[in-house]
Amino acid sequence: MIGSNVTIEGICKSFDDFNVLKNVSMEIKKGEFFSLLGPSGCGKTTLLRIIAGFEAPDKGILTLDGDNVLSLPPNKRPTNTVFQNYALFPHLSVFENVAFSPRLKGASTAQIKDKVHQYLQLVRLEGHADKKPNQLSGGMKQRVAIARALINEPRVLLLDEPLSALDAKLRQHMLIELDRIHDEIGITFIYVTHDQQEALSVSDRIAIIDQGEVLQIDTPHEIYESPATNFVAKFIGETNLFDGVITSVEKIKLQDFDGETEYLAEVEIPELGKIKVTDIDEIHVGQTVSFTIRPEKIVITKEKPAVKRDDINLIQGVVDEPIYSGFQTKFYVKTDRSIIRVIKQHANYSDEGPDIRWKDSVYLSWSALDGYIVEVKK
Repeated sequence: MIGSNVTIEGICKSFDDFNVLKNVSMEIKKGEFFSLLGPSGCGKTTLLRIIAGFEAPDKGILTLDGDNVLSLPPNKRPTNTVFQNYALFPHLSVFENVAFSPRLKGASTAQIKDKVHQYLQLVRLEGHADKKPNQLSGGMKQRVAIARALINEPRVLLLDEPLSALDAKLRQHMLIELDRIHDEIGITFIYVTHDQQEALSVSDRIAIIDQGEVLQIDTPHEIYESPATNFVAKFIGETNLFDGVITSVEKIKLQDFDGETEYLAEVEIPELGKIKVTDIDEIHVGQTVSFTIRPEKIVITKEKPAVKRDDINLIQGVVDEPIYSGFQTKFYVKTDRSIIRVIKQHANYSDEGPDIRWKDSVYLSWSALDGYIVEVKK
């Protein structure tokens, strides 16, 4: 199979007086695993239904490989959809569910047998062809739904919250399976989810959507490390987010990046005091900004660390709540004016438990490189 480029330009959609999608534009590349990520009600499923042909936009353009497909009904578009509720025929066997579409198209018995076997093999269900859906686990039902969609050889596979009905461990297993299937067949996957971990795990790129607007489109790494807005910073993973005012700015050269210019700023944050942070965009004294630092970037110690670099931030606090989770401990550390979240990973066998406990006085430190200016306020 060959994937398609999907281009969305200025798509708007309203239901009565409610604007679900507001001038949405994006380019999805051929063969990409692309996720639409956002909270419930943000418009991501409506956008997927427009691509599938189940909804018509109020205005805008939708093209696949340059061809406008908005006038085409769903069955005439080179797309297929995998739904959250599987939508299998309960009275038909696994084989007959997957064979349903080729039979409608008049394929021969031999062709149907070969193709169904091929796609059941792809989703690793070849030994379950004679079972009915009620004899299958949730993950197996979802794989049948995927095989039934792929047997039509679409250029774009649309997946609408396909794993939300599964338990956590099965979701992780199915994510790996989806990634494997995508790598094997090479078509374009457009995946709708509200689960940030799902999107970060499998996507080539992610579009973050909130209240019908696209806030950021980028790789999982860039979205996590360089969020474009406060919403993205808070929605993706955990973070500590504060507003402050820039009090000084210094240009520095990054030796590891061919002498690229970066700015080392000092930000006065009411809850933290003066904090150093770097930024690649030009910033100025007096600007109000949003500053974020991820909990896992902060080092927590009971002894005051020996700080030998000018770009290290150091603050004191008291452990308000330690939460041990086996592989990590999350600390809520109370300073004079705020609560800061810190995550300490347990990477070694000797890490039997947290050596820092409730009510301990601690030091928190992090590099200016690890903080990030998310927004410059106007």
